[in-house]
Amino acid sequence: MIRTILGIESTAHTLGIGIVKDGKIKANEKSMLFEYGIHPRKTADHHADQIQNVMRTALQKAKLRMDEIDLVAFSQGPGIGPCLRISAIAARTLAIAYKIPVVGVNHCVAHIEISKYFTKFRDPLILYVSGGNTQILIKENERYHVLGETLDVGIGNMLDTFARSAGLKSAKDVEDKAKKGNKYIEMPYSVKGMDASFSGILTHSEKLIGKEKIEDICYSLQETAYAALCEITERALALTDKSEIIVCGGVAQNKRLQGMLSEMAKEWKCKFGVAPNEFNADNGGMIAYVGYKMTENKEILKHYILKENEIVPKPKYRTDEFIAKWD
Repeated sequence: MIRTILGIESTAHTLGIGIVKDGKIKANEKSMLFEYGIHPRKTADHHADQIQNVMRTALQKAKLRMDEIDLVAFSQGPGIGPCLRISAIAARTLAIAYKIPVVGVNHCVAHIEISKYFTKFRDPLILYVSGGNTQILIKENERYHVLGETLDVGIGNMLDTFARSAGLKSAKDVEDKAKKGNKYIEMPYSVKGMDASFSGILTHSEKLIGKEKIEDICYSLQETAYAALCEITERALALTDKSEIIVCGGVAQNKRLQGMLSEMAKEWKCKFGVAPNEFNADNGGMIAYVGYKMTENKEILKHYILKENEIVPKPKYRTDEFIAKWD
């Protein structure tokens, strides 16, 4: 009987190890390298150096030994190739050393599922916002279907790129500066149905550096970009008639975005939910939790378990490719 799942996350700047036992998160440890962006090889080396320490800490926190783990789940994609290889190699090594079955998890689906776990929502409309992804999704027929997405750059990467151009470290610094802004500067606004584009607003904002107060640029950038996200979410809500909305992914930690979506949900008499910040950031707990969801049906689980030569990364693994056959 499979009860205890170890999850490994390494799609980008975060190495995470999570442990789920009987559907409950017992450990969620991580180590992150983010130095004005992500250098793939340097970040992968960091993950390789830290994985034993992080795994040991997670096992200690869960009060478990490695030989008590029943299943290993790893983030198969999407993500940065060199970083993804670390979790794949680790999963393959554990499979060989401990004779443990391994499953590959779609990183985007993991963000969604861990948010459903915390919100207790059953059938939400999902706004998934992270570094590399910006998508509006619903679940139908065992897959998450993309209703709309970015036509160019993910909103998280857009914010991080602007931050580096402005001499800031990350999107979190943009959020902090935006709180002190009090002048709105008109920005390019690009929404096409349920799709959005963020390259134009990025270029425009970079050109304003040194000409306007950085606090006002950050404030205007956030307000405009998040208004676009709210518009495409609202349009999807009108078409799907869902009664629940979730925002998930790294950018979902932003309090202003949460506030705007919450107000929109109230107008539609719709429930709004978001996971704790620890689980919107990349983490191993969400990978382990999807591994747990895969075990709910023993017959279906057989189709998820990978052969040794299948334990490989999928850097371009789309959300709608993954079979989420549970619930």
